[in-house]
Amino acid sequence: MSTAPHFDIDVPAFWQDPYPTLARLRKEAPIAFVPQLGSTLLCSRDDIFVSEKQIDVFSSHQPEGLMNKLMGHNMMRKDGDAHMNERKAIFPAISPKTVRSHWTAQFDGHATRILDALRPDGVVDFVQAFALPFSAECLKSITGLTNMRFQDMNAWSQGMIDGIANYTGDPAVEARCHAATSGIDAAIDDMVPVLTRKPDLSLLGVMLQSGMPMESVRANIKLAISGGQNEPRDAIAGTVWALLTHPDQLALATSGAIPWLQAFEEYARWISPIGMSPRRIAKPWTIRDVAFETSERVFLMFGSANRDEKHFNDPERFDVRRDASKSIAFGAGPHFCAGAWASRAMVADVALPAIFRRLTNLRLIDDRPPRIGGWAFRGLLDLPVTWDR
Repeated sequence: MSTAPHFDIDVPAFWQDPYPTLARLRKEAPIAFVPQLGSTLLCSRDDIFVSEKQIDVFSSHQPEGLMNKLMGHNMMRKDGDAHMNERKAIFPAISPKTVRSHWTAQFDGHATRILDALRPDGVVDFVQAFALPFSAECLKSITGLTNMRFQDMNAWSQGMIDGIANYTGDPAVEARCHAATSGIDAAIDDMVPVLTRKPDLSLLGVMLQSGMPMESVRANIKLAISGGQNEPRDAIAGTVWALLTHPDQLALATSGAIPWLQAFEEYARWISPIGMSPRRIAKPWTIRDVAFETSERVFLMFGSANRDEKHFNDPERFDVRRDASKSIAFGAGPHFCAGAWASRAMVADVALPAIFRRLTNLRLIDDRPPRIGGWAFRGLLDLPVTWDR
């Protein structure tokens, strides 16, 4: 165990709103052992920004970690050449060029179809009505698992992210995760012969073409689903909510005074959809006066780093005019999110401009505030809205 000071948290309250606790940690104990999570948390941006690049110390390889046990050994849990070889294998599917020339048009088609079907009949939960199906349909295309329903894509993604954040060991959560991975394996089995006969630019298609072992193919498809559904879903709904509660900033985006990408990047800083990434200490190490032992678990708290007062003025405030370039919402080291370009295209190039162009006078419901939760993964649970026909 590290020599970091112990810091107790109220886990349900932390799930409801982690930011007051994270602010206290940054001020009182930026490196702290939290017994309720069984891990040492790094909460300052400077510590995280440096440590994430030190893969010989802060290793992503976690043989006993929840992700390895529940989803298989994917590239996110590998370091060095093992990581880079798999990252290179998937690059043709999610490179900036492929996103621009191939995926963005498909994203636009999904958005148009879903928005065409929407009607402002009373109160509409925008998470369920648009953000969830749009994210899932885009992910079906990117992964190559076009044989599943968008509802399954979302449910299986949620089952996995709940499973890999199940640090309290809830058996029901673990069981749902196993059911999700079994469903994904069955979908992969159905599509392998199809994409072997007719390869395409999907993740499954390019991994099969690369000759990657099937156990790694399965693990990396599950990785793509675990993060590729909830992050765009939560970022779309969350950015819509943030802009609707800041109409002056919405006007800047709709007028073109600031790009939609800037609004998305500020939301991803303000409410980090992926708020934490775990690491394993690979060798004895000391940061300032805190010593770490080999094999202990550390959480890099991205959600805290992105509100670090040393780098962001008035960090608790959402402001699309802010320079968010120091945000590490997509990571900061060799494990920088491989799907970042696709996510930016889905949210900033397609979803946000289409939503505010198509849905006239989109507005929140005064007596129905949205619910939000999570700390390892954080997002709106619902977004009650309406608009004019």
